[in-house]
Amino acid sequence: MDDIIRLVGPQGAVEILGIRMVGINAENGKKLLFSLVFILFILLLGRLLGLLADWFFRRRVNERARFWTRQGIRLAVSLLLFVGLVSVWFDDPMRLATALGLVTAGLAFALQRVVTAVAGYFVILRGKTFNVGDRIVMGGVRGDVIALRFTQTVIMEMGQPPPVQQDRPAMWVQARQYTGRIVTVSNARIFDEPVYNYTLEFNYLWEELMVPVRYGTNRIRAEEIMLESARRHTVTTSMMGEEAMHEMQRRYLLKPDEIGPRVYYRLTDNWLEMTVRFIVEDRGIRDVKDAMSRDILQAFEREGIEISSATVDVVGLPPLVLRQEKPGEPRPS
Repeated sequence: MDDIIRLVGPQGAVEILGIRMVGINAENGKKLLFSLVFILFILLLGRLLGLLADWFFRRRVNERARFWTRQGIRLAVSLLLFVGLVSVWFDDPMRLATALGLVTAGLAFALQRVVTAVAGYFVILRGKTFNVGDRIVMGGVRGDVIALRFTQTVIMEMGQPPPVQQDRPAMWVQARQYTGRIVTVSNARIFDEPVYNYTLEFNYLWEELMVPVRYGTNRIRAEEIMLESARRHTVTTSMMGEEAMHEMQRRYLLKPDEIGPRVYYRLTDNWLEMTVRFIVEDRGIRDVKDAMSRDILQAFEREGIEISSATVDVVGLPPLVLRQEKPGEPRPS
């Protein structure tokens, strides 16, 4: 065995069958073995901390705290791995500076998108762009954030309401409900496109329900019916709580009368477009609008209020004269 593999020289270089292996010696072998043990230990430590975090938040409904705890553990594990491996392999500061310069230049050239995605990860964390559980639109994908990684954001995709049904990618679900697809979006997209956050520090949205009403119907009663349905099924100031209402007024500079439901008119060539505007929680919007539509339809039928549609009424015809020709009678020119 000594004739096949030997350690020669003052640094214990490895020689196999009389051929000296460049850069492989006893010291590097020890460093490699120690590095493998160190990596395994740090990964196990990170796994243990993750399990402890899950156990700690198991009975606490606080997704933001869970999210930031997991991100902190990942960053700490990555930092420990980097510092530990650098300390093992680069004991000379000059060699470390040279190696870091070469690695940085190579990464900047060959992995531009990856570096940009990692930079986007830190921008998301530092800028509080979104958290896990937030409903966002990022990179053309609409849905709830279920994971945030160093280079990618994982989104549970949801459908699109009819007004934006033509947006890409095409959807078969005509509401903000889950489609079942899991989409990964590069974190680098935050530098190229805006990120729309539905739930950043405020879990309410403004929604509208439009009903076309025929001219000549009792529009005053129609407005009352729509307002009653909105107050019955949507969020009211009492449900929001005084603190949330004051926070909304402070953040959006709203007047108190702008928070409650309101009906707006719009005149068209065919009908009176009545739109009720209201505040609703960010989840379950389709159920709320479905319940409101059922109530409004039943009340309109009870009150005799007609809903308009894109149909054509024939209001008049020219006089039609029928005459029977007699044999030999010339036809009229």
